[in-house]
Amino acid sequence: MAERKRAVKQRRRERKNVPQGHVHIQATFNNTIITITDLNGAVIS
Repeated sequence: MAERKRAVKQRRRERKNVPQGHVHIQATFNNTIITITDLNGAVIS
């Protein structure tokens, strides 16, 4: 019989508390892209 491989456990993401930030909205005919950044411009989601 073939050996089973163990699944790799994933860590939970650490939740970051960002009190202020920017929302960038790019709207086209087919899509709307919303990007949330902190004040330095680092993308959060």
